[in-house]
Amino acid sequence: MVNIVDMVDSLIIPSVQNETDLEKAIQSKSSIVFILTGNLINMESYLNQLKKANKYTYIHMDFIEGLSNTKSAIKYIANVWKPTGIITTKASMIKYAKAEKLKTIQRIFLIDHSAVLKGIESSKACSPDAVEVLPGLMPTVIDQLSQKLELPIIVGGLISNKQDILSAIQAGALAVSSGSPELWSLEL
Repeated sequence: MVNIVDMVDSLIIPSVQNETDLEKAIQSKSSIVFILTGNLINMESYLNQLKKANKYTYIHMDFIEGLSNTKSAIKYIANVWKPTGIITTKASMIKYAKAEKLKTIQRIFLIDHSAVLKGIESSKACSPDAVEVLPGLMPTVIDQLSQKLELPIIVGGLISNKQDILSAIQAGALAVSSGSPELWSLEL
């Protein structure tokens, strides 16, 4: 299976937060789409639409209604929905997903220095395929993380314009995830 660095062909990854933006994500230039909305009933349809558009799909485990953070949920996702991978804040879910051959992105919220250290420790322990760091407006911290983790760094949260994106990329981020459809088609 392709690694996440090779999947990224656009510096912006659409993070679909509501169904009305799904079509915009399909039309975006990005080969990857993060799904942060949906439920057990409509997720398969979302995934099928995105796969038909040749998008790599990542489901955020913490935002899908009716989905529990369990080993059996991961088995179901891997065997029935078959996305490219998952996004989660939970190290245990990363381990379960890797066992099912799903790609994994660990989301880390950096609220203080302790959270940075804990995020590095957690990521090293569960070995995700990439780390998504929020908020993404911290070039100094992005630089530190990219030097301490041998993992691709995706940043998101509070990104509102082209300069925010470019600053994150210059600091060492692989790409920027954004829930703002107006950013999905920027020329970078």
